[in-house]
Amino acid sequence: MAVNRRTVIAVTTAVVLLAGLVAALVLSGGQPTAAPITTTTQAPVTTTAPPVFPLTGLPVGDATVAGRPALVVKVDNSGKASDRLAGLGAADVVFVEGVEGGATRLAAVFHSTDSDVGPVRSARTTDLDLTANLNRPLFAYSGANEGVLERIRGANLVDLGFDTRPGDYQVRGSGVLRFYIDTAAFFGFAPPEAGPPPSLFTFRGEGQAVTSAGAEDTAGVAIAYGGQANTQVRYDVVPEGWARNQDGSVYIASGAQVVPANVILQFSEYRDSGFVDVVGSPSPEAVTVGEGEAWVLTGGKLVRGRWSRPDPASVTAYTDSAGAPIALTPGRTWIELAPIGSATPL
Repeated sequence: MAVNRRTVIAVTTAVVLLAGLVAALVLSGGQPTAAPITTTTQAPVTTTAPPVFPLTGLPVGDATVAGRPALVVKVDNSGKASDRLAGLGAADVVFVEGVEGGATRLAAVFHSTDSDVGPVRSARTTDLDLTANLNRPLFAYSGANEGVLERIRGANLVDLGFDTRPGDYQVRGSGVLRFYIDTAAFFGFAPPEAGPPPSLFTFRGEGQAVTSAGAEDTAGVAIAYGGQANTQVRYDVVPEGWARNQDGSVYIASGAQVVPANVILQFSEYRDSGFVDVVGSPSPEAVTVGEGEAWVLTGGKLVRGRWSRPDPASVTAYTDSAGAPIALTPGRTWIELAPIGSATPL
């Protein structure tokens, strides 16, 4: 019987396909093999938070400015200087120090913003510990007694006092309130080893509420520094932060009331520094290493907690009653080195 050629080809093809299938089953242990699956993977998307200034938590607009060191300027805070204050609203951080007779003096720390500042006044021993954790800051002041000057020369800071750069201080009028400086010019004197300051605080995110343990509503606080001068300070809560008043008057610098975003009352013991001022009065020294009570005014709230600092090179930690860091509002901060028991909530 004749066999059709097409039939032979078809049978042959079927046999070949069947043999291939049998071989595949043998190689796979008798189980059908699945077709390979091709997948496409994407690299994980990472986001980097925009840089912020270490002392304010505000966005960096100029990387060059962010890379410069801190500049600490000693500023008068007496009643005689009240109508001559300049630049304090531009300082990233301002420390209020008790000095002779219940008067106070300021250590204004500039980093993110430049300004005309003054009246520049003399240094105190309290300044040495305050500046020790700022990564070799620039230090501008208008003099000190010889013992304090000797300690400044041995401190980890860049001495830009009047005695070292008399031609760079602006002189306006006469007397002890005559010196002013331009911060932009003084930043130009920074040596290579003076680096940017570390972050001194923990900051909340944009629009975040205060969640610290024990946070309470408050209208503000009042502080009395005691002594003959007995400087009286008051902070009232306002939408922008905490409006400062001193000795019954609105506190003005460069024509505007000073309203920091945050105020910290770092209750401090004062001890005899071993030095005297120009009229022979003993100079007190605030103890800023160790630990103690702290009140933090931020986001319209008062948080009562603790401050701690194990050594001068360390950043001071501010913690709530649960031991967690107290997060501040991004912006400028004033720190009152208030005598123990000197403050009252409003």
